[in-house]
Amino acid sequence: MGRSPVSLSRLKLGKLKVVRRQLLQRYEHQPFVSCLAGLYGCQWRRYQRAKAQPGECCCSRLECSCFALLIVTFILTLIFLYFWSEAQNDYNDFDWFNFGNLGFWFPWSVVLLVVAAALFTYIALLLIGILVTLTFSISATAVLSDVWSKEWTTLLLSFQVTAPFLHVGGVSLMTLLSWPIALHFFRMNKRVRQVALLSLFLAVLFALYLVPLGMYSPCIKEKGTLGPAPTLFGHRGAPMLAPENTQMSFEKAVESGGEGLETDVTISYDGVPFLMHDSTLRRTTNVHEVFPNRTDAPAATFTWDELEMLSAGSWFLQRDPFGTASSLDADEKVQVQNQTVPTLKEFLNLAAQHERLVIFDLRRPPRGHPYRDTWITRTLEVIHNESSINSSQVLWLPADQRSLVQELDPELQQTSGDPASVEELQEKHIVRLNLHYSYMSQEQIRKYSSVNISTNLYVISQPWLYSLAWCAGVHSVTTNALHVLKKLERPLFLMTPDEYSLMWILTDIVSAFLITAIFIFHWWRERGLPFWSGSRQVNENGPYSKFRTELSDVWSISSISVRGEIRSSPLTPNLPTISEEPPI
Repeated sequence: MGRSPVSLSRLKLGKLKVVRRQLLQRYEHQPFVSCLAGLYGCQWRRYQRAKAQPGECCCSRLECSCFALLIVTFILTLIFLYFWSEAQNDYNDFDWFNFGNLGFWFPWSVVLLVVAAALFTYIALLLIGILVTLTFSISATAVLSDVWSKEWTTLLLSFQVTAPFLHVGGVSLMTLLSWPIALHFFRMNKRVRQVALLSLFLAVLFALYLVPLGMYSPCIKEKGTLGPAPTLFGHRGAPMLAPENTQMSFEKAVESGGEGLETDVTISYDGVPFLMHDSTLRRTTNVHEVFPNRTDAPAATFTWDELEMLSAGSWFLQRDPFGTASSLDADEKVQVQNQTVPTLKEFLNLAAQHERLVIFDLRRPPRGHPYRDTWITRTLEVIHNESSINSSQVLWLPADQRSLVQELDPELQQTSGDPASVEELQEKHIVRLNLHYSYMSQEQIRKYSSVNISTNLYVISQPWLYSLAWCAGVHSVTTNALHVLKKLERPLFLMTPDEYSLMWILTDIVSAFLITAIFIFHWWRERGLPFWSGSRQVNENGPYSKFRTELSDVWSISSISVRGEIRSSPLTPNLPTISEEPPI
């Protein structure tokens, strides 16, 4: 026989109450302990605290302190991992800096990144070792801040690209944290603790909501205002594809589409300008094999005949500074082995042949060197009389005797490494600035550009840094990664102000809605609200009128079948089963 409408109505009401009671059912467990035991011991279960009462703190001071220490370590490790991963553009400089101090080559930058990533993963998965990880994060950050402080500028520049996405991530994280925050807020019985917890949470939340108002990025600009991509100068050629400062490296740079070539010039003891970045030959030649007693001797103290005896390519295959040697085929590896130290004349002729611009640093010979006082004029002789390059292709960078050089050859493009005032630069006939990328400023670049002074930034090898330089209006960059940057057709991050405003406003609105809903849910769950069924109201005075916090007093509602027979199957074994009374 079918059920009467009254029976069906009572049955539906009973099932709704079962659902609500399951939502309201409260376990006074220790969430920090449960979380830590689950993450670090795979023991995902409730850890009941005996005689826990509503309003009491769920954890002891020791437990809260350990959890706070874990969170601080996690944050510090995350900051260091982000900092070091964003410094990837300068890993090569860091490795050679250590080579100069330690005397042997090793990819310390990669090792540091791997260690940081491993410890971050460790602290995210395991509790043991927290002090080691904390010590490493603080020590590594402090040491690098002292030795390599300019990388903090790189970190700040990275925010101009990653800040919009970090904002979304931060707001999402705070939205997730609102669940345990709301849970503990409504369970606290001390108003001071409630105010402190909520104030801290809201302060951080609103700070994240308003961060975009103070954010600046040159890549947030109106459509049609993006200028042309910066031209590319090969830093010592193409050092990722061939040994730096060799003919092969410069040929690779030309093949990769570089519009300019950058190098470093030293003058041999018998007056031959040649290409060498370091003050010694130890890093980029086999001087330790040919002249073992002169490994640390200044490069300028060698004659040209002695320099011709050295290999300038074998070290590249042995040390593989960029991890790219394996990409060379057999013929290219043989070509690398045969590379020698090139002269300035050979370099200039190659640039003239391919109609490329050149820029170079010029090292002054040490005291007692025959060409110590005539190093400038000797270099000019090579440009004017021994090579086929046009003076207008040369960006003259050395600041010494600039007025004399300007007088002898006014066609040279006078280039300065000093970001001086516009008036001072114009007085020296400067037409281009060559600056480290940490000086990147859209305002300054525009100011110099307004008086026809272009800007070249060095050394930019990461696509995100190149994208930032592109958006800022930089005219050219010096790079180790010509073959990578040349493939970029647009900046990695480019957004109009309206698109960005819509992005962060929607993120904040959705987050505020979800957080409000979470707090309302926990308030309803903890305090109890009038429960409606049809037109009748059944008022339950909160979950604690029938549900106690002792595990033995937790109620379980029997399951009811709508169409079949009424079967009693307790949801929780070994606990008393309470049947629902029909309303009167």
